[in-house]
Formats: sequence, C-alpha cells, structure tokens
Amino acid sequence: MRQLFLGGARSGKSGLAEQAAMSSGLEVVYVATAQVSKRNEPGSMAARVAIHKERRPSHWGLVEEPLALSQILLDLDQAPRCVLVDCLTLWLSNHLCAEDNDVDSALEALVSQVTQTRHHLILVSNEVGSGIVPMGELSRQFQDYSGLMNQRLAQVCDEVTLAVAGLPLSLKK
Repeated sequence: MRQLFLGGARSGKSGLAEQAAMSSGLEVVYVATAQVSKRNEPGSMAARVAIHKERRPSHWGLVEEPLALSQILLDLDQAPRCVLVDCLTLWLSNHLCAEDNDVDSALEALVSQVTQTRHHLILVSNEVGSGIVPMGELSRQFQDYSGLMNQRLAQVCDEVTLAVAGLPLSLKK
C-alpha cells in the first residue's frame, strides 16, 4: 500500500497521515526530512518539529534524513512495517539548496523506489500549485518541481488524499 497525503500549510495532512500509520497495525518508522537549526523561536522549523514529535507515539521509530530518502526507503524495505515520510517538499527544498543539486536524478530515484517498495508507505507533501507563480527563480523551480513530484508520485501511489481544513478529500482510491 502506497498512500500520498497532499495539502497546503497547516491543512492537517500530517495529522491524517499519522492517523493512517496508526491504523495500519504495523510497526511504524517515521522518516523526517527537515533540517533543523538550533533556534526554537515560535514559527521556526525547530518549533514545528517539536509539535510533530509531541504528537507522535513514543514507540515509533525515527530516521532523520534530509537528502538520501531513496536509500533510506530501500534500507527500511527489508521488514514488513509502515514507513511515514514527512515531508517531501522539505526533501525537495534540501535538494534544490544542496551544492550538488541533481534534482532530476534524486526525483527519478525516489519515484523508482516508491514504485518498488514492499512495505506500507505513507508520503506527505505540500500542494503549492494553487497560488500565484513566484517571482524568484529558486521559488519558481521549487513550485515546478513540487508539482512534477506530486504528479509522478500520485501516479504510482494506490491512494491519494488532499487535506483541506483538516478534512480528507479522496482523490484516488
């Protein structure tokens, strides 16, 4: 089973994905892609990560990997479990900002690994294509790659859910 949860900022997509992981009845491994600075100011990535940590059951496994997601998914595919990846758009941002940013190859490897996975896989990604086109080049690349990534993953996932105001809207079942 491969599930993709999409939504805007604070749409409830992560909470819905976590509920799906809990309902799987399997051991859960949470793969976090965020890179966190030491500062824990309100609204900072550190503050957001703290909220996610508080919400997750303490017995879930945790892997923190900002770039090598395909390899992590391959490594975790050795045993039956539920793997929840949050968030693909952070992973994409990490690649776009990396010194050696071969985003096309990283995206191809991710889609290939998602297609081949044997465990229950839950992916979380932002839907960023509903707003205006950004003016900056990096922001436009991010929006374009996000849309492409979400389309490609939606094609290979069994279920796709759009979160709006904390409510799930099934796009593919």
